[in-house]
Amino acid sequence: MTVAQSALEEVSQPHRLTRLFRYLRRNKSLAIGLFILLILVAFTVIGLLTIDPRQAYPLAAPPRRPPSWDYPFGTDFFGRNLLAAMVVGAWQTAFIGVLAGGLGTLIGVVLGFVSAYFGGWIDSTIRVVCQILTPIPVLLIQVVVAGSLDKRDVTIVTMALIVMMLAWMGPTLVIRSQVLTMKERQFVSVAKLSGVGDLGIIFKEILPNLIPFIAAAFVGQVFLAVFASFYLAVLGLGPLREPLLGNIIWSAQSQGAFFNGWWWWPIEPAVGMILILGSLALINMGLDELANPRVRKAE
Repeated sequence: MTVAQSALEEVSQPHRLTRLFRYLRRNKSLAIGLFILLILVAFTVIGLLTIDPRQAYPLAAPPRRPPSWDYPFGTDFFGRNLLAAMVVGAWQTAFIGVLAGGLGTLIGVVLGFVSAYFGGWIDSTIRVVCQILTPIPVLLIQVVVAGSLDKRDVTIVTMALIVMMLAWMGPTLVIRSQVLTMKERQFVSVAKLSGVGDLGIIFKEILPNLIPFIAAAFVGQVFLAVFASFYLAVLGLGPLREPLLGNIIWSAQSQGAFFNGWWWWPIEPAVGMILILGSLALINMGLDELANPRVRKAE
């Protein structure tokens, strides 16, 4: 191949950023989900840099003020600036989702690899445990555990651990099935014949091919963790003093916000949760298309 031909190929090959934008234009679910998520991240980051977080807690502002120039999101019955509460609550909700979803996915990936790759009694034990725990309603277990704790002992980290308790089962089963298929591929057999050890095959051959599945599993677990933290808080089982979005709705419900005409109090956190869950659901759909070759759109 001549130098001129090489240069012509480099010129004709689109830039990676161009190919990314082209793919996002075709994968509308992923593009819209990422766009909404970026707006939420910008809202939270800018808010944390410009707003005093102490205003998210009681007695920091005049109570029951409707949205105005001084308080764009209004204030609630307890004297919380709802703009500050939304900023801090969004950050806390994201922390719970990422911590619980990340730990659940990490445990699931490790168990899935160990179960599928090494097999034997380890595979049988992990598979039987998942089959026993899968039919149990996760919501029921989370409600029972959260309700049995002293409310003074419930923190953001505690809530994340409660949500994470059974979050590893889904990723375990997904990764296990993928590894069972992957380890029979020809490139794995070639690596074994070349003298590559088990860890080398796992980390260099199989794991890179499963990154789209792991990313999709992570986003799915973050979605479930955020949703779980939301409904636990709405039921009054979260850290009540913290301005979690679910806690704001719970306190608005307990004070009869709609009946008293304080419509802005419950609506704003509800819209925030819809945007968060909607963006994660759209991203998960887009990553599923990216990971599943049967539904992946052509370049």
